[in-house]
Formats: sequence, C-alpha cells, structure tokens
Amino acid sequence: MKSRSTSALRKPNTKKAAAKAKAFAKPAARIVNKTGKLPEWNLSDLYAGIDAPEVTRDLQKLDSECVAFEADYKGKLATGAAAEGGGKWLAEAVRRYEAIDDLVGKLGSYAGLVHAGDNIDPAISKFYGDVSERLTIASTHLLFFALELNRIDDEVIERAMQTPELGHFRPWIEDLRKEKPYQLEDRLEQLFHEKAQTGYSAFNRLFDQTISGLRFKVAGKELAIEPTLNLLQDRDGAKRRAAAEALAKTFKANERTFALITNTLAKDKEISDRWRGFKDVADSRHLNNRVEREVVDALVASVRAAHPKLSHRYYALKARWFGKKKLAHWDRNAPLPFAPKGTIAWPEAKDMVLTAYHGFSPRMADIAERFFTDRWIDAPVRPGKAPGAFSHPTTPSAHPYVLMNYQGKPRDVMTLAHELGHGVHQVLAAGNGPLMAPTPLTLAETASVFGEMLTFKRLLSQTGNVRQRQALLAGKVEDMINTVVRQIAFYSFERALHTERKNGELTAERIGQIWLSVQGESLGPAIEIKPGYENFWMYIPHFIHSPFYVYAYAFGDCLVNSLYAVYEKAAEGFAERYLEMLAAGGSRHYSELLRPFGLDARDPKFWDGGLSVISGMIDELEAMV
Repeated sequence: MKSRSTSALRKPNTKKAAAKAKAFAKPAARIVNKTGKLPEWNLSDLYAGIDAPEVTRDLQKLDSECVAFEADYKGKLATGAAAEGGGKWLAEAVRRYEAIDDLVGKLGSYAGLVHAGDNIDPAISKFYGDVSERLTIASTHLLFFALELNRIDDEVIERAMQTPELGHFRPWIEDLRKEKPYQLEDRLEQLFHEKAQTGYSAFNRLFDQTISGLRFKVAGKELAIEPTLNLLQDRDGAKRRAAAEALAKTFKANERTFALITNTLAKDKEISDRWRGFKDVADSRHLNNRVEREVVDALVASVRAAHPKLSHRYYALKARWFGKKKLAHWDRNAPLPFAPKGTIAWPEAKDMVLTAYHGFSPRMADIAERFFTDRWIDAPVRPGKAPGAFSHPTTPSAHPYVLMNYQGKPRDVMTLAHELGHGVHQVLAAGNGPLMAPTPLTLAETASVFGEMLTFKRLLSQTGNVRQRQALLAGKVEDMINTVVRQIAFYSFERALHTERKNGELTAERIGQIWLSVQGESLGPAIEIKPGYENFWMYIPHFIHSPFYVYAYAFGDCLVNSLYAVYEKAAEGFAERYLEMLAAGGSRHYSELLRPFGLDARDPKFWDGGLSVISGMIDELEAMV
C-alpha cells in the first residue's frame, strides 16, 4: 500500500485549531433514526472517467517509459554501480523507477477503485481488466531492475549508498535485498508475472464478481451480501436467524465455485512458495510484513492460550444477558438488550471520530477532516459495490480514498475511525515517496486500531450512565475479540487449509470441517454452531486477496493496547512521537519504530500485556452484572 500529498502535512493555523477545539467539544453523539445523506467519493482527482483521454495518454506514456527504462539500464546495473560516480548514476535510475511506480499506482488505483464501487457493470469490469492487463505488460519491462539490484555485490552496493543521492533510498534497497534468497531466474520471474493475469488475479476477480452478484432471500426480499450480513446485528432475533439461514442457503448453492477458487489459489501459492524456497506456508507473508516468524508464532500461541479468559468468558457473559446458557452463532454479534436503539446519523458519526482525533492531536484531526471536505470517502451501500471497508492509499502524487458500507450501526462508527486511521497514516507516510511510503501490514493496522481506541476512549469518558457505559465496554470487547481472537482463528484456518492442500484438493465439505474446528475452539462452549455455519468461510475476502493477512489485525490490536497504556502513563509528547512513527512509512523496521515507546514485540510477554487489557474490560463487565 502507498500514500499521499504533502499539503496535508502543514502545521495547522493556531486560530483555526482553537476554533475547532471549541467546536469539537461536544457531548457523545445522540442516536437518530436515519443515517442522513452519505458521501460518495470523487475519483476525478485521479481521472475524470473511464473514457477520459488522460487514461489513454498515461497508459501510452507508461508503455514508452517502461521500454525506455529497460533499454537504458538492463544488464548495466552492476557495472554502473561499480564505476566512478556509480552512486549518483544508480540513484538516477531508482528515481526514474520510482516515477514509473507512481504512474502505475495512479492508473491501477483508479481502475481498482472504480471497480470496487461497481464490479457488476460490464463496462467497468472490462476497463478494470484491460487496465490490469496493460499494467502487467508494461511492468514486465521493469522486472529486471530489482533482480539486477540484488545481484550487485554487497560491498559495491554499500559503497554506492555512501553517495547521499542513493543513500536516501537505503531503506528500500535493504528491504529489497531481504528478498534476494527467494528470487528466481529472470525468465521465470517474467513468466510468473505475466501468468498472474490468467492465474491468481483472474481468480481474485472471479471471487469479487461472484460475491457481489450473490443474492440472499430474507423475508421475501432479495438482498446483496452487505445488507444481509448487517442483519446479523439486528435487534430482532428472528431477523438474525433468517439472515444466517439465507446466507447458509446461498453459500451452499455456490460452494463448488468457492471451493474451486480457494483450492486454485492455495495451489497457486504453494507452487510459487516451492519454487522460491519458502519453508512455511506463511513465510512469504512474514517476509512481506518484515516480521519474524517466531514473533507471529508467539502472538498466535498467546491468543489461543487466552481463549478461556477472553472469548469463552465473554460469550458466556453475553448469553447470560440474553437469559440463555448458549447463543446461536447468528446471535454472536447481536445488539445487547441494554444497548441504545436507533441509527447513528452520518454527521454524528463524523463528529464522534473527529472529536476523538482532535482530543489526541489537532493535526491528526485536520488530516482526517479532509476525507470529508474533499470527498475522499464513499459510504453508501449500493448494488455491485465491494463489501466491507478499506482505505486505499493510491499513490503519493494523489491521496487515499476510503470505502465503507455505512448503515448507522455503532460498529460502522468504529469502522469509520479504523479506516480514517489508515488514511491519516497514508497521508503522513506519503512524503517518503512511492517506494518507501508503503507500510508493512503489522504497523499499518496499528494506526487504524489506534484510531478506534481513541474514539472508544473519548465516548467512554463522556458516558456517565452505567447502562451506556456497560454497552460501550461490551461493544469494545466484542470488537477486540473480533479483531484478535477471530482473526487468529482465521489465521489458524488458513494454515490448516494451505498445509492440507499440499496433499490434494479439498472438498467444500472438508474446508467446512476445518472452519468449524477452529471456530469452535475460538468461540467456546457458549456459542452454539448451527447447521449452515460450515460454509461461512466463503465470504472472507482476505483469504482470497491476501493470504495470511489476518494476523496483522491481532498484531495491531495488541500493539495498540500496549501503546495506549504508554500514552495514558505519559501523554506529554506522545502524540508527536506517534505521528512521527506513522510518518516513517516503510522506511524503518517496526522494532526500531517501537523503541521510543519502550516496547519490544519480540518479548513473549509483550502479547500477554496486550491481551490483559481485553481481559480487564471483561472483568469490569462481570462486576457490573
């Protein structure tokens, strides 16, 4: 993922900041019956439309620049770097490569965002496919660059980086060289690159179009997946059950397609990992995240060991609130009996998040506010729109865009806080340029979860009513369980699936068995898993688009718990250090970035500290009963 424009990095005007501080000093948002008018993003900051002449112009420009770059540098990097003035010469090559990367990011981001907004329109689907194919073909001419850079002798590249011009790119070059053991011969890399269009990229696209095209019959109405999933949070238990049964029925009817997609992508990954020499099914993700396998293993072990005092204990408590010994799986995210009723209007959601951000840092709130004023958010639910939510960084010459499906639930407010956390991070990191702005997923999720925590803590501090406090605490515990326990269960599911896939295809039934096994372990005895839930693995997009991505959420949540504890103990200067950490983007390793806060994720006890925050909230909830 990439980043943003530098105009957002200016220090805020002090009079303007003071006015905002007064305006933001509001009580917790009231709940009303409608969401209000929801914003749609303005993608014309990238291109005016899919038929815009600028798209054709930039595609042609990309073609010519990629061909010229290959002609100028292919086969010459080792000699050029070793020659007198090699550092400056190589720095110029990297700058040209970075400029091309920025153009690729702009074109690819626009095509992807338009497609996310409506992936059932044939013209948009064709545009997305055509642009993706053109980018793949053009970037084939760039494959040599990273491969040749990594073949330069260590002494030669180190000497060249003593030149300030090339030294600027040291973090990117050193990161790139970590991939050296897993690189293949040039022709094989080209084959992998070109075949992606008809391989994993094609199956990713098939998943998106299939999931968006599914319809679920609930109470006589044909619903798309987002409003159907939203019914699982409805106050009416009959509606929750009807939605779960509709999901199960439609998933069952499409299980062969989803099993084929899952099997194909797992096999595709296994082939790639085997050729590249990765030993473990998740090692390529760990490398991409720049995190050590043992750190992730320690996180997983800590979370699984904590199931009894976290998810098992909380769901038993929730069942008691509903007057039951067990809850059906469709009641897992049911609104609590004492939770406020109604819908949170969009303006109220906006104020809730911006108030929380401003209380932490006026600069952070200023950046977040641009997403509203400059139309960087797409919030309504629409047919064909991608489900879920994301913040897409696009490229540093532009700005990020947030997609969500806002339906006025408290969780939607937290999703807004989450995605704006990403967005602020992406804006701050943009100054590092296209090559060093992208942040490994582990730290990328830290910014988003921290945004959620700020919003939650602000609302909690303004709540005097015991029942409202109980509802807020319970909602936050559920979110944290979904972020930590559920995501690690997802990771365990993926590990089991990818490991077993090495021995042959898995039927939909077998995949469902693996799913039920990890879900039962993580949810505990207070959640009764009913027939049909065995196919709920089918709609999780991370399994398709980003294998093993999911542990980054748990990593980020536990890390944020520890970060926030530091903030509460020593708030002075914390915001500045925190924003500085975000502004580093991908230019520094996570261990280096955490050092100023006195945190070390490699310490096995680190994760227990983060999990204890969740356990402590459950303690408080139990004391309220």
